[in-house]
Amino acid sequence: MIIINIGDELLIGQVINSNAAFIAERMNSIGIPVEEAVVISDQEEAMKNNILEALGKTDLVLVTGGLGPTKDDRTKKVLCEIFGMSLKIDQPSLDRITAMFNRRGITLSENNRLQAELPDGADIIPNENGTAPGMWFEKDGKVLVSMPGVPFEMKAMMGDILPKIVERFHPDAAILHKVVQTSGIGESDLSDLLEDWETALPKEISLAYLPRPGIVRLRLTATGNDKTLLENLLQDEIRKLKKIAGQYIWSYEDNQLEDEIGKRLTKMKKTLTLAESCTGGYIAHRITSVPGSSNYFKGSIVSYSNEIKRNILNVREANLKKHGAVSEPVVSDMAINSMDLFDADFSIAVSGIAGPDGGTVDKPVGTVWIAVATPTRLYTEQFHFLAAGGRATIIERTAAAAMSMLLKIMING
Repeated sequence: MIIINIGDELLIGQVINSNAAFIAERMNSIGIPVEEAVVISDQEEAMKNNILEALGKTDLVLVTGGLGPTKDDRTKKVLCEIFGMSLKIDQPSLDRITAMFNRRGITLSENNRLQAELPDGADIIPNENGTAPGMWFEKDGKVLVSMPGVPFEMKAMMGDILPKIVERFHPDAAILHKVVQTSGIGESDLSDLLEDWETALPKEISLAYLPRPGIVRLRLTATGNDKTLLENLLQDEIRKLKKIAGQYIWSYEDNQLEDEIGKRLTKMKKTLTLAESCTGGYIAHRITSVPGSSNYFKGSIVSYSNEIKRNILNVREANLKKHGAVSEPVVSDMAINSMDLFDADFSIAVSGIAGPDGGTVDKPVGTVWIAVATPTRLYTEQFHFLAAGGRATIIERTAAAAMSMLLKIMING
């Protein structure tokens, strides 16, 4: 199958194309691999050429975008030309759109009324979250499904479309994915460590390295016709992987560090607090992005200035003067004192130089100290992140390193 995402806003970088990733994941889940994903302009010629080319390559094409309450939307016109149809008002769609506007107390405009003008030979897919219906086309054994580009509208519509795709194509192949997440080791070092294991993987399993700041995700993909066999093969390889790289693994799920931390803190019935300097509250943002985090997260102090470090976190003046804010003694004070201040079970403290200015010969940009405190122990580590990644990347790497340290402590005791 092929995915086509329509929209000039995608091509100029104004909007990130998240639709392709979502559709690809959902199609893989039902055993239909994606052969190609294309982003195109909303000009008629571009749409027509790319859609025809896709239909010449594959039996299933999913299209998002180009459906909206504006007069310059051309997608329906192009699809009518390709499939030999004409536009007419679809009364159920018009009734649904009218009712939606009435509930909101808004007068239905002519542009919105025209959203119910649809190709007369297409199967209409209701849009319960917007005004642009989806459309299912079939011709010469080919299927094209057109959906709105608004992500939450498209995602809801996919729930209705997937069963129809399974019924229509009866996919026999199973495609299973397993994600293993690591930290504390770079991609090249991890590849060297896993070389023999990777070489010996069964032919049904492929491996992909998916690095992100501070983390390397390993995605194992198993493909075949026997789902039970594939599940057993994946389990066997995960067991082997754990023996080789278990010290670097923090999750066997495709989740985020903050999700794993929340899950473990909840299970342990423990609490967490933070003292952030160079990350400016970014770690707290990630921790609190998890629903239910109020059950285990006590709070955070963004101690960007030395004044706050001294007066709120009780960092010793002697440590600040002798070692500087970016130092092991200072983050140690920050971690221990914030844990006491909030009466928490764990505390993370970070202090570093995120740049682009502020670095010295002894402490260049990218130098970061991290401390994790527990009721019985204090763990500290210095990091040197590459300045080439820029300020945002250093902050992101610092957050990943800090949360990884906490996870390792909770996992290993």
